[in-house]
Amino acid sequence: MKVVLLAGGFGSRISEESQFKPKPMIEIGGMPIIWHIMKEYAYYGHTEFIVCAGYKQEYIKEWFANYFLHNSDVTFDYRNGKNEMTVHQTNMEPWRVTVVDTGYNTMTGGRIKRIQKYVGDETFMMTYGDGVCDVEIDKLLEYHKSHGKIATLTAVKMVQDKGVLDIQGGAVTAFREKNSADGAPINAGYMVLEPKVFDYLTDDTCVFEKVALTKLAEEGQLMSYIHEGFWQCMDNIREKNMLEKFLAENKAPWKRWDRSIPSIEARKLTGNL
Repeated sequence: MKVVLLAGGFGSRISEESQFKPKPMIEIGGMPIIWHIMKEYAYYGHTEFIVCAGYKQEYIKEWFANYFLHNSDVTFDYRNGKNEMTVHQTNMEPWRVTVVDTGYNTMTGGRIKRIQKYVGDETFMMTYGDGVCDVEIDKLLEYHKSHGKIATLTAVKMVQDKGVLDIQGGAVTAFREKNSADGAPINAGYMVLEPKVFDYLTDDTCVFEKVALTKLAEEGQLMSYIHEGFWQCMDNIREKNMLEKFLAENKAPWKRWDRSIPSIEARKLTGNL
């Protein structure tokens, strides 16, 4: 099953770093946060990704273009006027990654609409490229298959300024903006969507959350999977540093794979923190 990742926004609230690269490419633990999200899905066997790029989309393409080289042991042989490269060992993940330029100013729904031809007529998963979570993807997918609706999103209860969900009996009855008095679940992404969701999307001005999710909720076609574990987006430097600290102390709930993370002290010495 394909996984669609929204990675085209400006990330203006973390402009200290997003002025140089797309927000999903900002590193935590030495790797872009989008890589961490992909590792989450790959842990559950989902290794085909479609990245909806936009702002500084060339940075994302160049990163993946160089990923194989940067994670391999290689010999460059320039003798006899040749330029030969021999790969001895690689630590590459067995992924298939399609990076699509979905436009500079395109809204979330428009970006999803643009990658329809890459998804095809099949169920797919979708999430935002700036938040990590320890949701059990296999159970989320099982829940989606059990109710037969068009869309399932993961909902978490946190005090944050995110889109609010009204939920009754598992069904999302409304999708709206949060106000100061709310203590309702919020949309954490990590969605499962049927291809019919493309019918709810129009053009580049379409905001997925305000158009598609709202309409699906009104029609009783949007279900919630309540997640009581960890979820955290990276909207600012404070949240970035918090995720860095989790990784450096080996306390990152979303990290289910083996990969050494440099300590905070080591990264400070090398200028990477």
